[in-house]
Amino acid sequence: MELISFELLAFLFFISVLAGCLDTVAGGGGLISMPALLLSGIPPLAALGTNKLQGSMGTATATYMMIKNKKVSWHDVKHLMFTAFIGSALGAIAVQFINTEVLSFVIPVVLLFIAIYFLISPQPSESVGKPFLSYRQYKNIVIPTIGVYDGMFGPGTGSFFALAGVSCQGHGLISSTVVAKPLNFSTNIASLIVFLISGKIVWVVGILMMIGQVIGAWLGSHFLFKINPLYLRILVILMSTGMLIKYSHSMGWLNVV
Repeated sequence: MELISFELLAFLFFISVLAGCLDTVAGGGGLISMPALLLSGIPPLAALGTNKLQGSMGTATATYMMIKNKKVSWHDVKHLMFTAFIGSALGAIAVQFINTEVLSFVIPVVLLFIAIYFLISPQPSESVGKPFLSYRQYKNIVIPTIGVYDGMFGPGTGSFFALAGVSCQGHGLISSTVVAKPLNFSTNIASLIVFLISGKIVWVVGILMMIGQVIGAWLGSHFLFKINPLYLRILVILMSTGMLIKYSHSMGWLNVV
């Protein structure tokens, strides 16, 4: 790929700060960081790997803040983190065998569907309900399945973990969002290891965006209970859709013959 300009690096840094904040508060930061990486001209697999590198730092910071502030207990999440790790590693291995040209089309399509999901999905309630699945089913089926998705693609994983806690275990939205942070950290680390081994990371971009993720996650951890998630959802949708349209145009998919 061509040398990345200072302006583009500044743009990616800004995106990583915003993504880190969004991931900490409501999830979905990958819906804007991944299109931004694709727009920069990074090949699909390297974009996925670089996104994992920068996303791992954000979720690591958020997880540290949650455990430090005693919002979540290590004892309560360690088994869930393990099955999430296994699922993500399997997903990251599987995506290595998908043709690059297919990935360049599949990734934007997946991102578009996730953005649509964010648009039409109902906001989970904070009220505590009855578990829909047993803890064992939740741990051994639901969590690793979301992990596989994160290993292959990733955007929206934090929100999926939070939604799973609400719908499958009857947890409140805030408590589910808090638990989603260490789970998302576990899946990011698992897939990052695979991408590191396969050499699919652009280090200059990844390290720069890691710094941005730390700043964003720190900011987000201080606003977790103060920002209306609906406003953040709208922001994610608008930015993600706009970048996907621009990427599709740059690929020539929207050109009229």
